[in-house]
Amino acid sequence: MSWTREQRNVTIAAYLGWTLDAFDFFLMVFVLKDIAAEFNTKITTVSFAIMLTLIMRPVGALIFGRLADKFGRRPTLMVNIACYSLLELLSGFSPNLTTLLVMRSLFGIAMGGEWGVGSALTMETVPAHARGFVSGLLQAGYPSGYLLASLVFGALYEHIHWRGMFFVGVAPALLVLYVRASVPESPAWKAMEKKHRPGLVETLKRNWRLSLYAIVLMTCFNFFSHGSQDLYPTFLREQHHFDPHTASLITDTLNIGAIVGGLFFGALSEKIGRRWAIFIAALIALPVLPLWAFSSGAIALAAGAFLMQISVQGAWGVIPVHLNEISPDEIRATFPGLVYQLGNLLAAVNAPMQAYIASSRGNDYSFALAAVGGTVAVVIAVLILFSRERRGIDMTQSAKQVASMD
Repeated sequence: MSWTREQRNVTIAAYLGWTLDAFDFFLMVFVLKDIAAEFNTKITTVSFAIMLTLIMRPVGALIFGRLADKFGRRPTLMVNIACYSLLELLSGFSPNLTTLLVMRSLFGIAMGGEWGVGSALTMETVPAHARGFVSGLLQAGYPSGYLLASLVFGALYEHIHWRGMFFVGVAPALLVLYVRASVPESPAWKAMEKKHRPGLVETLKRNWRLSLYAIVLMTCFNFFSHGSQDLYPTFLREQHHFDPHTASLITDTLNIGAIVGGLFFGALSEKIGRRWAIFIAALIALPVLPLWAFSSGAIALAAGAFLMQISVQGAWGVIPVHLNEISPDEIRATFPGLVYQLGNLLAAVNAPMQAYIASSRGNDYSFALAAVGGTVAVVIAVLILFSRERRGIDMTQSAKQVASMD
């Protein structure tokens, strides 16, 4: 696999951008209990902060995606990273729950932009034969961020408490300096830079079947990931009464499984195709469900979590490359991120829904986790068979063809 230095730098920057974005998001899920205690409210109420973050992510995907399609992937990525880092810091200064909810909503806008911009920049830059592996690597940034948040929680929480966790979240701002110094612009974007392109609405109308299908697919994918991750630390602390250190170790194991799954199935998709890799990964969840949700004891739960996230993030590992390959060339920085985050919007009810199901059954998080995870695994396996397969298309050449039609 031959790589140029610029291709390596782009891949590193996009991976770190999504890792640190996810890190800032997941810091919140570890401290729901503590925020609820300080603001004298219930965990269910605080969990609305997660929902608001997810609801606002499509706004960010649209804003930053359009900026990246118009002004370039590289400068937009820098602004985006700076925004989510600053808003994470400000979240730690919230004097009350209302302010925190506003900060997490604004953070959602910034978080929503990074994935689409970073994945478009990378997929348009790396060699076509490397896209499957790089897709798995990029998506592994999400559990990498979760793992990093878990390590910080385990190591620092007792010393810095929940506000300090948010203060640590300003660190990703340093990545802007790396992007500025080392990351080139996308060659596919350069090919279309001077050309008139149809507007977003016009392009979506022309591709309305693809757009609708992709939104439904990504809604299921977001229920798959958020339904298996967001309330998992609360499940460990509330239902199993593990101390923060044990909960952190189990969550670390979960995220190692997620990284392994994303890398393996991303690379596998280069051999067997994007659709079949997603199909196989999703269905692995079904035999794993009993161990993951209904076992007891730290070792059994850790094993279940490891295997479950091989399935969840294995399927997710193919998504960055698949969405970029099926995307219309004119709006590649906007389309993948927008359909992904619109799926997030529709799945944003997950955390409050699972919290409600659990509380209504006497804090039985096992049933809430299993019901969501099992259902969407089957739906994803069916839906993906109806997708296009465009493995290995030449994105720069395709962009040039579109530009020449102007």
